[in-house]
Amino acid sequence: MNLTMKVYLIFGCLFFSWCSILAQTKVIELTGNKELLPVNVNIAEVDYEKKKSVKVTAIKGNETALVKINDVDFTNGIIELDLAGKRQEDSHPMNRGFVGVAFRITDDNVKFEQFYLRAANGRADDQVQRNHTAQYSSYPDYHFDVLRKESPEKYEAYVDMVPGEWTHVKIEVEGGKAKLYVHGNSQPTLIVNDLKLGANARGAIGLWVGGGTDAHFANLKVTQRE
Repeated sequence: MNLTMKVYLIFGCLFFSWCSILAQTKVIELTGNKELLPVNVNIAEVDYEKKKSVKVTAIKGNETALVKINDVDFTNGIIELDLAGKRQEDSHPMNRGFVGVAFRITDDNVKFEQFYLRAANGRADDQVQRNHTAQYSSYPDYHFDVLRKESPEKYEAYVDMVPGEWTHVKIEVEGGKAKLYVHGNSQPTLIVNDLKLGANARGAIGLWVGGGTDAHFANLKVTQRE
C-alpha cells in the first residue's frame, strides 16, 4: 500500500468515525417542540436572559413535576443544556430554587434518575447549605432526604452558581454510573457509581423543576451511546 492510499484510508476512517458521532448526537429544539409533555407543570416559551427558552413552573400539590421529552429513549450517553432557577417571590423563604434534569423516565412517569441544583445554595452564607447545592436522587424510593440519611455527603456536592443566571450542565451516563459536570468544567461536580434504577434502565429525558421555583431551559443536546 503506497503513501497516498494510506492517507486516504486514514482520512476515510476519521470521516466515518466523525459521521458516526454526529449521527448519535441530537440537538433538541425546546421552543416549538410538539414532543414536550408537561407532567404536573405549566410551560411557556419566553426570551430569558438573551436565550430562547422554555419556562417551567410546578403545579402545587404534585410530587413529580417535569417536562417529558417523548421523542428520546435514553439509556447511556450525554445530556447537555443550559438551565436557570430561582425562588418564586411568593414562595417560602427557605425555597432554594430547585432545577434539574431527569433521565431514564419510565412510561408511567413513576421511576427516573435525576440530577438537580439548589440555585440559592451556591452562594449561601451557611456552609452546610453550600454543600447541598448539587444533588442526585432517584424516584420513587430515593429522594434526597433518604439518601442524606443513609449516606451523608455521598450524593450531594458544592458548586458555585447564582439564582436566575444561566448555568451550563452536562450529564454523562454509562450503565449504573453517572457524572454531573457544571459550567463546562473538565472535572465532575458530582459522581454517582450506583444509580438506583440499575445499569439497564432506560426511558425519556425530562426538564425537572421543584415547587416554588421559576425554571428556564435552553440549548438541549443529547448524545446516545448503546
